[in-house]
Amino acid sequence: MSAPAAAGQGPPLTMIGPDFPFPYDTFRAHPAGLGCVPAIHHGTAVAVIGAGLAGTVVAYELARMGLRPVVYEAEQIGGRMRSASFAGHPGPVAELGAMRFPPSSTTLFGYLDEVGLTTAAFPNPLAEATPDTVIDLKGVTVHGRTLADLPAAFGRVARGWSDALEDGAGLSALQAAIRARDPSGIAARWHRLVRRYDDTSFYRFLVDSAHMRSFADRELFGQVGFGTGGWDTDFGNSILEILRVVATGADEEHRGIVGGSQQLPLRLWDRELPASDHWPAGTSVASLHENRRPRPAVVELRRTHPRGLTVTAADGTIATYPAVVHTAPVWLLLNTIRTDESLLDADHWSAVERTHYMGSSKVFVLVDRPFWRDRDPTTGRPAMSMTLTDRMPRGVYLFDGPLAGAPVDPQAGDEGPAVICLSYTWTDDSLKLVPLTAAERMDLMLDSLAAIYPDVDVRSHVIASPLTVSWEVERNFMGAFRANLPGHYRYQERLFTHFMQDRFAAAHRGLFLAGDDISWTAGWAEGAVQTALNAVWGVMHQFGGRCHPQNPGPGDRFADLAPLRLPDST
Repeated sequence: MSAPAAAGQGPPLTMIGPDFPFPYDTFRAHPAGLGCVPAIHHGTAVAVIGAGLAGTVVAYELARMGLRPVVYEAEQIGGRMRSASFAGHPGPVAELGAMRFPPSSTTLFGYLDEVGLTTAAFPNPLAEATPDTVIDLKGVTVHGRTLADLPAAFGRVARGWSDALEDGAGLSALQAAIRARDPSGIAARWHRLVRRYDDTSFYRFLVDSAHMRSFADRELFGQVGFGTGGWDTDFGNSILEILRVVATGADEEHRGIVGGSQQLPLRLWDRELPASDHWPAGTSVASLHENRRPRPAVVELRRTHPRGLTVTAADGTIATYPAVVHTAPVWLLLNTIRTDESLLDADHWSAVERTHYMGSSKVFVLVDRPFWRDRDPTTGRPAMSMTLTDRMPRGVYLFDGPLAGAPVDPQAGDEGPAVICLSYTWTDDSLKLVPLTAAERMDLMLDSLAAIYPDVDVRSHVIASPLTVSWEVERNFMGAFRANLPGHYRYQERLFTHFMQDRFAAAHRGLFLAGDDISWTAGWAEGAVQTALNAVWGVMHQFGGRCHPQNPGPGDRFADLAPLRLPDST
């Protein structure tokens, strides 16, 4: 298994819900499969724009139904599951995009198991897998193995956050309903929170809580947070975004994918499909494409026939399809892809235009060995630790062994190489780095770390040129992930439910949206997988297909589980 099973805690938390508590994990794993289309449609081509995780899941599942996915990709298979190697060192991995995955991502972990990938504990701050955490704020540095090791202020703020969630959102009752997979119980609690908090920011929620009235406490919470690190970059976003994360355990017990997260979309691309009467043995999504490669980027998408969508690629090739699944960031429909305005109605275009993305940057270096394991002879502490700071790096993560792509065998004297994420920043902090080269970013971070670790010469261990990314300036992404602002719930509800097209005018049918920015949990791979399965159901339904009666799909159960639809006025 890729994710460890929780012992003695009752049913586990999952990312099933709370807005649409459909059991994607059991739907995906059911022996009856996801569904089928009439044999007359076997071999029918369906365009899939984007070969990230959502795109490769869509292509893989459509092919298993007997349809022929035609995948278009502007860059490389994987999207924001981008695992990079350092020049001259093909083994070690830098996760420039997705790098940590909660076990509550049960549908995602089902795919990891299916393709034979394993995971290891991710070294988050104060995590069990993290030998030591350093928190450096306002020039003061503290160490801790657990929260109890830190000064009292940290425990007070952690309790304040926990109490704010309980008093303001009834978190334990909501989580109990999610654990029990009780749709009516989830709806009774979650819909009330949506009505109450749709127009409330994360920061407003904190200010309004009796447990977080102190500005100093809110500042400390913003810098450090609890789980993966600081929360202040999310303070302007809707509190509903944060409540979804904590309610589903998305910020807990993270795992990393051994060998790099990009392996999942790559393996789905190359994986042989199960034997069937519509594809010969050995068929894969890759084998359905010329030279086993996706077609190039889409530059135009238009309606040319009442039942046809025409796609123009960057190399000038033009093809028409009865259905198209767009899995890339929705903003591409506004700029890099010339899109026929008639393909979406005005309400959906408004939702696309108002999508809000978070910027994010990372800087990675490869070092000769995990020198941070060395012990300070005076204090007995590790020479360097996972670090949270208000200095430029903000978050520093240390990787050795499997998560660095370089297994360690101490008995053989093999301790490296190893990888350091020198900096993981968001929004304004990320923008500060945009003008700088990778080398300049590395120098800036090393200078900051020298103030925290004056006796550690990190630079002397660096053995390859640094790797970096700023997702907000990547032409085909324009951000790390979507994050709704206060008042954006209605837009998200429109985008997520777009796969239900029976009520649409004919001119608006046939284009299906998928990807994590369509999901309720953007930034998490589970959301990308869930919306991919929605789109697969939508395409299947358009072709007159159906799910097995014992395994109804998301569209079959939509009426019972549909997200709350807020009225125009409150």
